Amino acid sequence: MNGAKSSTVTGTTATVKRGRFAPSPTGRLHLGSLYAAVGSYLDARLQGGEWWVRIENIDRAREVAGAADDILRTLEAYGLHWDGPVLYQHTRSDAYRAALETLAQQGLAYRCDCERRDYAAATVGGEIRYPGRCRTRDLNPSRPHAWRLRTDGSDPIAIHDRLQPPLTQDVAAEVGDFVLWRKDGFPAYQLAVVIDDAAQGMTDIVRGLDLYDNTPRQRLLQSLLALPTPTTLHLPLLMDVRDEKLAKSKAAVPIEAAEAPATLYQILTLLGLDPPPELTHAAPTVQLAWAVDQWRVERLPRAPSLRLR
Repeated sequence: MNGAKSSTVTGTTATVKRGRFAPSPTGRLHLGSLYAAVGSYLDARLQGGEWWVRIENIDRAREVAGAADDILRTLEAYGLHWDGPVLYQHTRSDAYRAALETLAQQGLAYRCDCERRDYAAATVGGEIRYPGRCRTRDLNPSRPHAWRLRTDGSDPIAIHDRLQPPLTQDVAAEVGDFVLWRKDGFPAYQLAVVIDDAAQGMTDIVRGLDLYDNTPRQRLLQSLLALPTPTTLHLPLLMDVRDEKLAKSKAAVPIEAAEAPATLYQILTLLGLDPPPELTHAAPTVQLAWAVDQWRVERLPRAPSLRLR
């Protein structure tokens, strides 16, 4: 296994290209998650870069016992060997708290004790947008509360993805003051992901299209915290025959190590690489070695989603 199970972060500056796969251990890997893993792996390796693994297990209540170890074993069975130590997010609370305190000291974060019903009527384009109700309220810090980022005054964020059409989002107008720290005591995804990507020196992020509209919020945080901004590449989503996202579909059955050659061949096909028939039963390491040389963003499907047959 490349990379011991350690939460140590080795530095804040990458000297090489570096990508990552960051699954949540809420169950075993399915085809959709492996598809994202393979895409990020090939992209990093073609650039002569490193590929790291991060276990995003902030919310321990949702973590399935043994899932993290099973994910790592599955990656190995599919020839996806990682560099550097595996980072477990549940060990990183101090780093997230330090970032929150930095924002609070700058007047950019504030306590919020609102329930969703308090602002459910505030919508933009049919989506609920938090209207900043608690910005000027003097809340008792001993009462349960979340922390939100002040977005008023921020400029629209323009994202130039390596695959998807450009995205411009006015976070203040379209999203509002989003949560940095949840009321249940856990850091929110948006805060944790930018802190860890910076700490691990990530330069190139490859992930599913469902996370594309999260990117402007992350870029805003990176700007406010003076953190580097990795490039992004958002892959088309895999859908089942009913056009439901595979990650939430009953078709998202766990992948098996014994089926690695056939499953990996299917993923390379979905990524637009057109592998030759003789690779159908080849070992994962053989398939990946071929695929690294073939990987090109230009060959990826341009459709926002791909339906599995």
